[in-house]
Amino acid sequence: MAGSAAASDQSLRGSVEAGRDRNGVERILLQNTKGATVEVSCHGGQVVSWKTERGEELLFMGSKAVYKPPPHAVRGGIPICFPQFGTQETLEKRGFAMGRLWIIDRDPPPLPESGMTHVDLLLNPCAVDLKIWPHKFKFHLRVALADDGSLILVSRVRNVCSKPFTFTFAYLAYLAVSDIGEVRVERLETCDYLDNLKGGMRSTEQGISLSFDSEVDRVYVEAEGVIEVLDHERRRTLKIYREGLPDVVVWNPWDKKSKAIADFGKNDYKRMVSVSGAAIEKPIKLKPGEEWMGRLKLTLSLSTRIEESSSRSGCSTLM
Repeated sequence: MAGSAAASDQSLRGSVEAGRDRNGVERILLQNTKGATVEVSCHGGQVVSWKTERGEELLFMGSKAVYKPPPHAVRGGIPICFPQFGTQETLEKRGFAMGRLWIIDRDPPPLPESGMTHVDLLLNPCAVDLKIWPHKFKFHLRVALADDGSLILVSRVRNVCSKPFTFTFAYLAYLAVSDIGEVRVERLETCDYLDNLKGGMRSTEQGISLSFDSEVDRVYVEAEGVIEVLDHERRRTLKIYREGLPDVVVWNPWDKKSKAIADFGKNDYKRMVSVSGAAIEKPIKLKPGEEWMGRLKLTLSLSTRIEESSSRSGCSTLM
């Protein structure tokens, strides 16, 4: 890779370099001073890699993933689902943003992450978008890598048309894990959820933590606080912080359904879990000129709570 993709007013603590993938689409590599990296593609504004300073990949990518030119999306990393996630409207379930070509934003709005190694991207609707979703918008995306290796994504959607519009949204984060059977998701107890395997039936989470032994596809609504994903085998915890993203999507297709996913290899479902910050149950409504912001922060830490979690009772195993 060669060439800086940083905005001119960025105070770099690491490096920002741009190159192109096999389809000629720009990719941006962020690296902090300790050697941690994040790779972002202008295809969908998608984070496709997040590595620790030791080179350990923290995001899952399907072993059979095929990088086709837009509008084809790739399964893995952190796709951006906009202006829809779900089946509330007539659009594709995950919207069209992940299949569009974004551009590097040379004049981004100011954000608190300016002191971090970062890149800014911009999506404007094309003629095809306006035909299927007739609303003009500006979508500013900042992807930042902190000194401690944390990954931050900040989305700002502005209504630039003359009428209000509503949308739903998700950062569909595919997290790499050692084995799905060794994973717990915590901080969702007593939270209501919509079970997509039961037609969206609403239930309340009873367990202290979630473990997995079958398919799960749930939207936890109005989930408060920091969500934690504990990987017992790797003895690490991934903490998920959210602003403007009240809901949390938890998904694993398990063996049967994963066979129908073209990007998934035979046992890929064992190596991933998707735990995503989202705004789904209550669509976001923007009047002309209004702006919405959604912020996601992923932080990795060595697990000091693994033994404590293992000894706690009340785990909810997904049957």
